[in-house]
Amino acid sequence: MAAPASRQVRRRARAAPRARSAEDWWWDRLAPSGSGYHLLPSDSMLLVLSEPGPARTRAQRRAARRTPRQPTPGHAAAKPKATLRPDPAPSPVPAPTPEEGPDAGWGDRIPLEILVQIFGLLVAADGPMPFLGRAARVCRRWQEAASQPALWHTVTLSSPLAGRPAKGRVKAEKKLLASLEWLMPNRFSQLQRLTLIHWKSQVYPVLKLVGESCPRLTFLKLSGCHGVTADALVMLAKACCQLHSLDLQHSMVESTAVVSFLEEAGSRMRKLWLTYSSQTTAILGGSCCPQLQVLEVSTGINRNSIPLQLPVEALQKGCPQLQVLRLLNLMWLPKPLGRGVAPGPGFPSLEELCLASSTCNFVSNEVLGRLLHRSPNLRLLDLRGCARITPAGLQDLPCRELEQLHLGLYGTSDRLTLAKEGSPLLTQKWCHTLRELDLSGQGFSEKDLEQALAAFLSTPGGSHPALCSLNLRGTRVTPSTVSSVISSCPGLLYLNLESCRCLPRGLKRAYRGLEEVQWCLEQLLTSPLPS
Repeated sequence: MAAPASRQVRRRARAAPRARSAEDWWWDRLAPSGSGYHLLPSDSMLLVLSEPGPARTRAQRRAARRTPRQPTPGHAAAKPKATLRPDPAPSPVPAPTPEEGPDAGWGDRIPLEILVQIFGLLVAADGPMPFLGRAARVCRRWQEAASQPALWHTVTLSSPLAGRPAKGRVKAEKKLLASLEWLMPNRFSQLQRLTLIHWKSQVYPVLKLVGESCPRLTFLKLSGCHGVTADALVMLAKACCQLHSLDLQHSMVESTAVVSFLEEAGSRMRKLWLTYSSQTTAILGGSCCPQLQVLEVSTGINRNSIPLQLPVEALQKGCPQLQVLRLLNLMWLPKPLGRGVAPGPGFPSLEELCLASSTCNFVSNEVLGRLLHRSPNLRLLDLRGCARITPAGLQDLPCRELEQLHLGLYGTSDRLTLAKEGSPLLTQKWCHTLRELDLSGQGFSEKDLEQALAAFLSTPGGSHPALCSLNLRGTRVTPSTVSSVISSCPGLLYLNLESCRCLPRGLKRAYRGLEEVQWCLEQLLTSPLPS
């Protein structure tokens, strides 16, 4: 019985499939069966070639490998080795069957209009560069889609080699200018928003190209540019009839350039950003911009030493549609109102007024009244650094739905005598609409702050207060007052308690997010009161 059993074992071993060798595994990885490719071994490399017919079987590939290679011309033929039996003849290769041409790919099958719309979504999210430049290198269809002028509506041009020596920078700007001479008419013909950053010597030629090739330009920003002349801005105002927004902050502009530009295009201007100069008073007092909605004037690197004479009434007459007015970090005071002169028309559409300053300024209750006496729609009032403003002066303002009020004093409260009472006047008037309140550095007493923040405990209609940001840094707020505010304002997401001397140690910090604010409430309820 042992002999038949051993024969059965040998039959099963012969019938079992053999394990794949490493050579077979690599062969299939390089040219899988049915892939339409075949392998051609040469002297020093292995070539993977496409073939029009079906792929050869494994037996056919092995037979091809066993076939001896023909000697190259010029070399002596090698002596054949003595063999006991001849090599097996290779199996016949089937004739190739005709197939269709190569697939053009999904990129060529998409209509150009659809591809442009897809590119437009990406450009709207991330801007045209560097995406369009890279997409143009994929294929001809993508290059055609990326070249559509409708996609190049927003462009930022930064001077190359910024921060390098002047000689190399000028040469690089001229080289880029030569490229712009082709790009402007071929790519930027429908340009709407243009930003130039750190151009030092070729600003006028670039603006001339823009005026010649970009008639639809609506927004222009020059940041850190030098040599902006009146002729360049006037030429641009005449060539680009749709230009309504101009940002010249932090650029070296001729003193009369803005005045000349506004004389040409002031009637259509909507947004204007300026840096303080000797002509700022003339610009604000003499310009007539009936459609201007946003006006921002800020200082440069060096703060102005001579106070700006702000012509309040002239500005109200020249810009009746103003919605946003920002005078950032400026030392200014209004021009005196003569005897018997009626107050100005005000800013009836004003929604945001920002007079923030890092140092003491001359803004008082009287000045604030002249600016806002006819602004019932005000939503944001930023008076950081304005230590002369009192709660009584704010209570007299006509706005009833203020959402953001910033009264923080940063670095100025040590040299001034601050009011210790009056904060309840603010919260009782705007507790139902306030979303952000900043009282950092104010000198209100513990009792006064308790009465002020108690206004958020009971709102009209029984609804929860809208307060989501509260800055009490450096005030005398007590733990009981803070816990009451957190409990009554479930939407509070930011709470600053830094340097609050009446709070226990470990809690004097800023809390961001709902979880941190609730953790602060738990600690206040469980911690012992400070002695």
